[in-house]
Amino acid sequence: MSDRFRSLSALRWLAAAALLSAIDGAALAAQQPAQTGASQASAAQQPSAQPICAQSPPAPVGQQGTSPAPRAATPAPLGPSGQITKWFSVRGEFRGRLEGFSGGAYKPDNSDGYVLDRFRISVTATASPVAKFVVQLQDARAFDKTTGGTAVPFRDTLDLRMAYGEFGGARNMVRAGRQELTFGEQRLIGHLNWVNDARSFDGVRATMTRAPFKFDVFATSVVTIQPDAFDKSGNGNRLYGFYGSTTKAIPKATVEPYLFYRQSAGLKLETGGLGIIKQATMGTRVAGKLPRDFDYGTEMAAQTGSVATDDVRAWAGHWVTGKSFMNAPAKPRSFVEFNYASGDRDPKDGIRGTFDQLYPTGHDKLGLADQVGWKNVEHLRGGIELKPKAQWALSGSYHSFWLASATDALYAASGASVARSVAGTAGRFVGQELDAQAVHTYSPQLQIAGGYARLLPGEFLKNTTPGRPYQSSYVMVTYVFLGDKPAAPRGQK
Repeated sequence: MSDRFRSLSALRWLAAAALLSAIDGAALAAQQPAQTGASQASAAQQPSAQPICAQSPPAPVGQQGTSPAPRAATPAPLGPSGQITKWFSVRGEFRGRLEGFSGGAYKPDNSDGYVLDRFRISVTATASPVAKFVVQLQDARAFDKTTGGTAVPFRDTLDLRMAYGEFGGARNMVRAGRQELTFGEQRLIGHLNWVNDARSFDGVRATMTRAPFKFDVFATSVVTIQPDAFDKSGNGNRLYGFYGSTTKAIPKATVEPYLFYRQSAGLKLETGGLGIIKQATMGTRVAGKLPRDFDYGTEMAAQTGSVATDDVRAWAGHWVTGKSFMNAPAKPRSFVEFNYASGDRDPKDGIRGTFDQLYPTGHDKLGLADQVGWKNVEHLRGGIELKPKAQWALSGSYHSFWLASATDALYAASGASVARSVAGTAGRFVGQELDAQAVHTYSPQLQIAGGYARLLPGEFLKNTTPGRPYQSSYVMVTYVFLGDKPAAPRGQK
């Protein structure tokens, strides 16, 4: 990397650190009340979460008998409010991530370590109780990356990520313009916030709520990231859909039926040439609670349609059950999960059997390493989640992967093909993965997270690649320097 880009990286991180330090200092100063009554008023205004490290100040000299001032319930806010007026607010967010990997493409001597950073400025203008307008600018960059490219999904120089108007109220709402789409667990449609440039759509979405039912209809086109030009949608890409939700169909459960229709140009045909995909995805997601602190979730989807002369016939499923131990230390939750997505049995028969995962937030859906996507896969996962303190979340999991069809490819979380044995002679067992993650929410403005993943190749990867283990790790800081909250943990929920 050139000295110029090293300097830019250093300057951006120093600026963020300086801003954090300055605001933190001001916040700490604000925590020292002039009198006990002021301290009590301040504490009463804080959220209920406990501080990471809070100590009562010593009694003043000559006043040892005086009770110390009460402790604040949480650390003071690390930044000014973005609420400029009752109708106008600004939110500023910085996210920096140091990440690295070894064994890229399962090759020896293929490793890298680099820095990703992202600034977002969001402006919300509420013109009336039934009309508001939102604009979000984003600048995402990569530094010190030496392996592979630095374009999508790592870089998107200053661009318009969202710009929409929202009209209506709690019962009926219409949103028009550039916006995020998120449904369910985002296994099929999501914002992909984990990656540096994320995802948005241009179009219209209408939401109608009639308790206990709610449903969305939308007509959109995914925005194509162009790191050195204005991001655009269109080019033959269309996504239409319906997504419903009700809490009355099954006791203590949410049922979410959906129908998505995707149209996109330029797909390669099994019989040769290029064609337009016209594909419907129909499915249902169910998530609920069971007695004795058990929980469950399932999602199943089927796909039909065509790509010119090719027929589409595919399906996928997700099943999980968990058990929470609410009276145990750290309130652990253990779970077992299985995911399936069909593959293509014959790449020349004109029948496309590979499940299309559409536009998901795929990060950590099938492993933290993101080396496996919801396409042509059988995936078994077991894990545990811990909450030792209110501000800490820990998790660990084990994964095993197989190909659903030995003649189809292994696909990464991005949907890209990793390796393939057309003859199906390389075996089906892909490998095993171990993951560990920790998230610390210091305050609504500051969140720190880290994780490690190691994937050990199985028979398939050993026969189709050099077969080296793949491992990755990251440390990430999300800091809202103007506004209220950082992004959701793990970037997907």
